[in-house]
Amino acid sequence: MPFVVTDSCIFCKYTTCVEVCPMNCFREGPHFLVIAPDECIDCSMCVPECPVGAIYNATDLPSHLAHFTQLNADLAASATWKPINRSQAALPDHESWRATRDKLTILKSSSE
Repeated sequence: MPFVVTDSCIFCKYTTCVEVCPMNCFREGPHFLVIAPDECIDCSMCVPECPVGAIYNATDLPSHLAHFTQLNADLAASATWKPINRSQAALPDHESWRATRDKLTILKSSSE
């Protein structure tokens, strides 16, 4: 099962996880990262690198976050979400967003 990025990443977008991925399966959008499920080899190297605990194995995903499995697949397949394999600065207001939960509705409205 692939790993999945969840809403804790939205509007924070720490990228320390991407440098340890041996398959370069992360994709970058304006406010969020996702994992391309067909490329993830289930190595778990990215999990401890995420400072907000946004990355889960799909089999361990809490039920209230299950929809992120399909969201990761859909966004990773989008032509506008490009591969990322080098760390970069987190988003400017990342500290103020770090503890916010249920950010998916904000993500969807920001990308329209």
